[in-house]
Amino acid sequence: MTNPATQLRFRQRNRVYYEDLARLHHLLVGEGLRVLEIGCGLGDLLASVKPRHGVGVEPDPALAQAARERHPQLRIICADAETITPESIGETQPFDVILLPNTLNTLQDVQGALEQLEPFCHPRTRLVVSFHNWLWQPLLKAAETLGQRQPQPPESWLTPRDVSNLLDLAGWEVLKAGHRCLLPRQIPLLTPLANRWLSQLPVLEQFGLTHWLVARPARQQERQPSVSVVIPARNEAGNIGPAIERLPHLGRSTEVIFVEGHSSDNTWERIEQVCESYSGPFRLKKFRQSGKGKADAVWLGFEQAEGEILMILDADLTVRPEDLPRFVQAMADGRGEFVNGCRLVYPRSKAAMPPLNTAANRFFAAVFSWLLRQRLKDTLCGTKVIWKDDYERLKAGRSYFGNFDPFGDFDLLFGASKLNLKIVEVPVRYQERSYGSSNIAHVKEGLILARMCAYAARKLRFIP
Repeated sequence: MTNPATQLRFRQRNRVYYEDLARLHHLLVGEGLRVLEIGCGLGDLLASVKPRHGVGVEPDPALAQAARERHPQLRIICADAETITPESIGETQPFDVILLPNTLNTLQDVQGALEQLEPFCHPRTRLVVSFHNWLWQPLLKAAETLGQRQPQPPESWLTPRDVSNLLDLAGWEVLKAGHRCLLPRQIPLLTPLANRWLSQLPVLEQFGLTHWLVARPARQQERQPSVSVVIPARNEAGNIGPAIERLPHLGRSTEVIFVEGHSSDNTWERIEQVCESYSGPFRLKKFRQSGKGKADAVWLGFEQAEGEILMILDADLTVRPEDLPRFVQAMADGRGEFVNGCRLVYPRSKAAMPPLNTAANRFFAAVFSWLLRQRLKDTLCGTKVIWKDDYERLKAGRSYFGNFDPFGDFDLLFGASKLNLKIVEVPVRYQERSYGSSNIAHVKEGLILARMCAYAARKLRFIP
């Protein structure tokens, strides 16, 4: 058995590392969830994520008892992580998040332990795994010899590829991964610089002490959802009728919500005409926004939507309404939890997307892929799809980023990443608009995008 006082002493000695680990989990795990931690030790990490219901599993009886005394709001169970079942620990409801912090390296059967977690999950459960970088093995072993690190049982020095492979074999799908903590000891000025900033830079990040991954159950349930299509429209009178005429039936039922935004043409009158004369299978709604900007229009539409899936279709129809069933299918099959349109796969005319616009799209796609740790090819496509339940969670956590996005697209992307949703892209055939002119001010909005990227980098990468 481990002496709790000894573990506390080593935690205090290595507090820089443990504080950095807590900051990482604060980013990856939302508050108020059902959280299970395997190998919880003294329970400090589990308590730091502020779960609604927190359960810690610790095989060491002395540590388990100490954790109960330190955190009476948690449920701490003394059990073997490789043999637990929901019945054996008295937890029959699934968990939203399962934490495995520095636990895999000491398990005898890593694959078996990962497989053992399936009964604790629902389809939206997220598994957060952290483990030491194998490159640090000589330093960590030397630290043990010098009494600077708590002695460990025989360890498996797993690489990120090893862990990804084991997760795949055990029925988990890796969503994103990263590295942290270049300097696990306090050196004034240098430690904050190294751990917050340098540890996130290409090449240098590979040397971080902490590897981490977020995964979801690979087996997903198919659904037959209802769909709400929000069409923000400003100066798009000529596209209102075609939007309805060309829109296919989507999901179990289809709702179309027009949101008009201070048009100088007769867009609102045209929306009223279409809604009054329509007799087809869709349910049509119409609203006029009181605020300004696409984001305000989208949020109004989402608030009024009744469908299980929320979809944005720009009223310029440069993304063809005929392509939308593929977005819904990707969501219904569980292949994605947030679907983004991609205009950069199929050929497109220079009139539809001039070369300078294409270059800007590719640049921002590279930046966002780095920010979100999930590959994106076209972040600026206006067609985006999210489950309404996830949007409600995103909205509840919007204060993390603040009201900084006048377009709405990036609020959704950043929020989806913060929720650890699986982001996928559906290629679309991008077309030149047939009516009106673009509402985009390229230089002004490009500067806004750059500022948003810098802000998001501080929130998603360079976390304080």
